[in-house]
Formats: sequence, C-alpha cells, structure tokens
Amino acid sequence: MADQAEKVAQLVRSIVVPLIDFPDELTISSQVSDEGHLRVEVHVHEEDAGKVIGRQGRVVKSIRTLARAAADGSISAVDVEIV
Repeated sequence: MADQAEKVAQLVRSIVVPLIDFPDELTISSQVSDEGHLRVEVHVHEEDAGKVIGRQGRVVKSIRTLARAAADGSISAVDVEIV
C-alpha cells in the first residue's frame, strides 16, 4: 500500500510542477491511515497556491479526481490538500 501511495504522490507532483513558478519550494508528503485512507499534502510557495487551486477550485478538484482514479482498491479514499 505504501508503494501505491508513492505512485499517487508522484502523479500529483507531475501535475503540479508545470503549474507553479517556484518548483524548488514544492514539497509533497503522503500518509496512509490504518483505515486505508491516503492523505497527500502539497506544500507550495505562497504565490503558487492560487495557480494550484485554480478558479473556484477547479484545478485542485481535477487533481483530486486524477489521484482517486490512480489509486487502486488497496486505498479506500484519497484526499489531496494544498497547504
């Protein structure tokens, strides 16, 4: 399951990097809870947060949808948060 969590985190990274101006400050962490829920936290520069969130949250909503689709049956839920 940790391998799957890393795969989802890498997918999120590959989506976020082209969107931001400060890729050196990008940090992505992932944690799997005991219940099988995956939490992916994306830490970006303050000026890049709006680009990753998008208008009315459309970009981050799309990132969440892709992350959930990439997770297989071993992960019951995926949550992507912009910090």
